[in-house]
Amino acid sequence: MLCPRLASFLAKAAHANPDYHCKPVAPFGDAEPALLIVGLAPGMHGANRTGRPFTGDYAGILLYESLHALGLSSAPTSTDRADGLKLNGVRITNAVKCLPPENKPLPAEIRTCNQYLAAELEKLSSVKAVLALGTVAHEATLVASGLKKSAAKFGHANEHELPGGIHLVDSYHCSRYNTQTRRLTTEMFRQVLGRAATLAGLQ
Repeated sequence: MLCPRLASFLAKAAHANPDYHCKPVAPFGDAEPALLIVGLAPGMHGANRTGRPFTGDYAGILLYESLHALGLSSAPTSTDRADGLKLNGVRITNAVKCLPPENKPLPAEIRTCNQYLAAELEKLSSVKAVLALGTVAHEATLVASGLKKSAAKFGHANEHELPGGIHLVDSYHCSRYNTQTRRLTTEMFRQVLGRAATLAGLQ
């Protein structure tokens, strides 16, 4: 077992919520994306419930509305895996694939799960830009690209270059806390998402 703490927590969540997904959450979106969006981890009543990243929780509201506003998705909302939503040139994944307690994966869990993000980046040769939502996603993307965490400093709207000429763009996470405190506004997020889409050749 790679992450005993997460496995135990998922088992408890599944017992309490038998109709929830309660398994590792797979990436979602275009099979050959130009833009890869990397989040933190599934939320208890969001992706852990639905089985799709950023679906069914508060953080996904701003993300999917913004993708639709930029013409990158077929609908402005994502409610469950059977809602027919399609992403255009975009794929969404997480630094950690399983639900962590209090939405806070341990450093060892982030390291363990990084192999999957690394494999994803290696496989997706079509990716031209990565949008990292938050510091954990930013650092996980660097490590998955073969770089040290210190190779590039996180900051909202910061831009970096990854091996192979891939652009890395940073954004504050579109969490309820960040949006309600106005640390991240709708305009700020749409601007940074639009910039990443432009670097990916989608705008």
